Amino acid sequence: MRAVQQANLEKYSSGMSHAPDVPFAETPLDQDGDLLHVKETKLQTCCFQLTIMFKTQCSRLNGLFGLRIKQKLVECGSRCNQTACGVVLIRKRATPKWITYQHLNFLKRQYVSKNLGELHQRAAPKQVTTLPDVDENHVDEIRVQRIPTIKAEDEHLSTLDVVSEPPKITTTKSDETPHVHVETDEAKDARLDRQWKLLKVEAAELPDIYGRLAKIKLTALVVTTAAAGYAMAPVPFDPVIFLAACLGTGLASSAANSINQYFEVPFDSNMNRTKNRPLVRGQISPLHAVTFALACGVPGVALLTCAINPLTGFLGALNIVLYTCCYTPLKRLTIANTWAGAVVGAIPPVMGWTAATGCLDPGALVLGGFLYSWQFPHFNALSWNLREDYSRGGYRMMSVTHPAMCRRVALRHSAALLGLAASAPALGVTTWTFPLVSLPINAYITLLAFRFYRQGDRSSARKLFFCSLWHLPMLLLLALTCKKPLDSGEASDS
Repeated sequence: MRAVQQANLEKYSSGMSHAPDVPFAETPLDQDGDLLHVKETKLQTCCFQLTIMFKTQCSRLNGLFGLRIKQKLVECGSRCNQTACGVVLIRKRATPKWITYQHLNFLKRQYVSKNLGELHQRAAPKQVTTLPDVDENHVDEIRVQRIPTIKAEDEHLSTLDVVSEPPKITTTKSDETPHVHVETDEAKDARLDRQWKLLKVEAAELPDIYGRLAKIKLTALVVTTAAAGYAMAPVPFDPVIFLAACLGTGLASSAANSINQYFEVPFDSNMNRTKNRPLVRGQISPLHAVTFALACGVPGVALLTCAINPLTGFLGALNIVLYTCCYTPLKRLTIANTWAGAVVGAIPPVMGWTAATGCLDPGALVLGGFLYSWQFPHFNALSWNLREDYSRGGYRMMSVTHPAMCRRVALRHSAALLGLAASAPALGVTTWTFPLVSLPINAYITLLAFRFYRQGDRSSARKLFFCSLWHLPMLLLLALTCKKPLDSGEASDS
């Protein structure tokens, strides 16, 4: 045993050319001669570690520093391997889908995805609990035999015998008709109305659906302002150009409103004000709505460009882009959407002016300024009473996030209408009687805006909103009656 020990020590210390001599204490064997002492084993381990440390060549990294470098390299290699495997796995799991324009970052949603040439609407079917079917011929009842009452004359039966007998349970087939819940016709109709079902579009309902999809009332207001801009232009009236301008503006407005509803379906479903729109209720498919928008927008812009002039067509196309690609996504991002929407509303009277004159004059900017300033008291008062709806839909409106600013902006732009009315005759759009005759209505809406600013309640907001509904048509009508007459030389040149 000592010979084996001495050979191992010589083997371990053979490469220690630079190592000092390590004293080795011989440890006696046990009585049986089969085990070494524990101290001798520890000494062997220490000698082996010293051998490894001093045997390494100078050109290699040694000690704790080399060990740490090796561990770092191993970890980096395993991490790179896992990253490569993860990329390959993600590539294998990816489903082949066409990337549509709805995957853009600013839209923040994916409503329709195209997979293998089919369009799918992402609406999970509603789980409906149905009544279980009951078979009247297979009804079993469990009958338990009752224990008879113990009488005094039954002396041969003891109480112990009666208690010890277990009750007999028998399963017999019942001949009686079980109680089955009968559903009435009214309850059945109500249950079916709550279920998801495929709605078939009938041809007789399409005009009403198209009217709500195009927001026919808002489109009528846009066409009215465009007609007022055409009528205020200092040129002779041409009925053909007038009708073409009104038709093209209406088609462009219908296209913009349809695309707006198409993008806002998930958010409109959370608002009481918009939950009955055609796309939210599923009366038409999203593809049908987009087709209708294209059928309105392309001919409308083409009509304004070819039949009127390129400037008016450019303004129509710009208004569609601003409404769908700027105002619509900004409603969920920042309160600046109100100012973007005001610019969109100010463009139609400018389009009417350019349709008549073919150029941008200061008179067009005055009419656009009327519409721009009018929209703030109108919309801020409307959104004040719809704060809960807008908050539930996720829209960032001034009335929701900045209520004090909402009231200040309404008052500021109501007062701006007084200055715009005074600038109209200075720029040669109207006569000097227009600021005087429009002073009462402008002062009244400013007074209501001031009350809304001071009180900030639903009543003052409602009064300001209803005043704005008749204020704009009255203001445009007064401007038309006070229009500056054409000179004889200008009329002959036109």
